Amino acid sequence: MDVPVARSSECVIGITIPLPEPWAAQVTRVRSRAGDPFADHIAPHVTIVPPTLIERDCLEDLRTHLRRVAARTAPIRLHMAGTESFRPVSPVTYLVVASGAEQCDELHRRVRSQEGPLHRPPRFPFHPHVTLAQGVSDDALDAAAQEGSAIDAVFIAQNVHLHLLAEDGAWMLLEAPELAGLDTPKKRVATGAP
Repeated sequence: MDVPVARSSECVIGITIPLPEPWAAQVTRVRSRAGDPFADHIAPHVTIVPPTLIERDCLEDLRTHLRRVAARTAPIRLHMAGTESFRPVSPVTYLVVASGAEQCDELHRRVRSQEGPLHRPPRFPFHPHVTLAQGVSDDALDAAAQEGSAIDAVFIAQNVHLHLLAEDGAWMLLEAPELAGLDTPKKRVATGAP
């Protein structure tokens, strides 16, 4: 996992939608069998904002912003099925967000909007997924993809989680605001030539 190094004035945060049971245990088993070193340290989740540096004095602003975003975002019906990989760009195999990806994208855009302290372009294009294995051999990634293809998860995401990376390397849950809005994502209108 690519985690930025924080100076004393900074901290590392991540924003996720947790994967509930029984699917969380299934994903953890797949990661463990693949030899993924993070299998027992990171709970399975859909990443909304990957590990990101922010100034420590912006943390309270981020908490407030995330609460506002969650309050106007409806719960998200997610269906995870099938597997894909980010190879050759990154050695990651993942569980596909088969439905609910558009709503995750809208949540990501709202969190990164100019209203909040995370208003900056992400390092990689946003692609909602649940990691099945990372940083292991190609054979282990292939095995994780095959085993993970049996997972078929459907659930309603009711909360979004804000995590802080502690000095010991553990992720601490700081905030879990409820997705309480009634809205739905606006359809984007394509402009320009294809």
